[in-house]
Amino acid sequence: MAQITVKDLMAESDVAFGTSGARGTVVAMTDRVCYGYTRGFLSYLSGLGEFQPGGRVALAGDLRPSTPRILAACARAVRDCGGVPMFCGYVPTPALALYGFAEGMPSLMVTGSHIPADRNGIKFYRPAGEVLKTDEAGMSAQPVPLPEGTFTAEGMLTQAETLPPVTDVETAYVQRYLDHFGPGALSGKRVGIYQHSAVGRDILARIVRELGAEIELLGRSDTFIPVDTEAIRDEDVVLARDWARGGTFDAIVSTDGDSDRPLLADETGTWMRGDVLGILSAARVGASAVVTPVSSNTALELSHLFPRCRRTRIGSPYVIAAMSEEQHAPSDVVCGYEANGGFLLGSDITGAGGGTTTALPTRDAVLPILLVLTAPGGSVSQQLASLPQRFTFSDRLQAFPPALSEQLFAMLKAGSAAEQLALQTRLFGAFAGEATIIDTTDGVRATFSSGEIIHLRGSGNAPELRCYTEADSEARAAALNRDALTSVTAELGMPAD
Repeated sequence: MAQITVKDLMAESDVAFGTSGARGTVVAMTDRVCYGYTRGFLSYLSGLGEFQPGGRVALAGDLRPSTPRILAACARAVRDCGGVPMFCGYVPTPALALYGFAEGMPSLMVTGSHIPADRNGIKFYRPAGEVLKTDEAGMSAQPVPLPEGTFTAEGMLTQAETLPPVTDVETAYVQRYLDHFGPGALSGKRVGIYQHSAVGRDILARIVRELGAEIELLGRSDTFIPVDTEAIRDEDVVLARDWARGGTFDAIVSTDGDSDRPLLADETGTWMRGDVLGILSAARVGASAVVTPVSSNTALELSHLFPRCRRTRIGSPYVIAAMSEEQHAPSDVVCGYEANGGFLLGSDITGAGGGTTTALPTRDAVLPILLVLTAPGGSVSQQLASLPQRFTFSDRLQAFPPALSEQLFAMLKAGSAAEQLALQTRLFGAFAGEATIIDTTDGVRATFSSGEIIHLRGSGNAPELRCYTEADSEARAAALNRDALTSVTAELGMPAD
């Protein structure tokens, strides 16, 4: 029997850990690679006493075409480890996590989230929480047995693997929100549900409808659409405004591909930025401590709504790790959110009916949407207007090779602090002013004398350069982003689009 480590599989396949689990191209994510990752995950948990032969492992996936094949390879790995795969169907990532945490079992979600369908990934959960960055080294070092005859020369299973019958995790996930908000919480509201190819499209519609809203289903697609809640496509901007033009919706709601990141548009069809949605949601749960990545809107601190605010690197594992450190007292309500809108509940909270809604320390799309839709503070646009008027915008350069990313950040971080500031001023000063502060928590985030912010970072999930900007108006934040990316491409000698 051949044997290889997960680290070796990573090197030979280019399927590596990103900010949300293992990610790679569908071509690279062969059955052999996905099998190896899964066995390495379970071997690591075995060493921690969190998995043993006979133990159950929950599996679910999103709606991209490659997901069923990858799920089958993962199920084979579970069986070959002596485990029992529990197939939970094609459901939102947080629905799978909620079930796995409640049952105290490991789980994994086959999803590429918002990235195009030619890529996919696997997100891993320990019995009580996400696999964090501190777990990745242990997983990578695991030796993985590869039984002879299991895979073809191309790395595909030689024999088909059948997934078991579906275990229902949808009912408990839906009931969580019905119990928290109570019957009729959305009565009198009319909500559009932008369904596209999100795995939770029907579950979201069911929850909103059962809470009393009148709903209209919009934009359902049989082809996978890579909706990125952090870099909203121009097509989706136009769609929402066209749908809202008749003035008949209180809001339009949606999620990304695996339905752990929300999209919420106001009555005019204007999509709300995820980091602003996070502030409103945190206020609604009465948070005493809020954790968010460094890229999120500084309206968080400027609002003075929360006793403690903490910034981290980008990615839910970093937010979760910091959330656990912020639970200073049993009475603390700790939550986190990301610029993509994913909301993480780190403490139990009390629902409208007086019952307890348990913590769910992984990204969720449904809770922040419902917190804002049920808020007593007026329409969605009125709630937004109540916050300090700081605006963020994000975009990306796609097909940005990792080597080029390394070159860029080596240049940005070279030299003394004064030299780094001078470089930022040379690159961006013509339109942003003099650089005054540099933050290297994750990538390079520069604040300028104008008060504007330009933040560059290599994506952890795809070969992309991310650019986050912040200014005093939405139009200015978008223009700043375009100018910043144009300056970067010119500096690197890249062709302009």
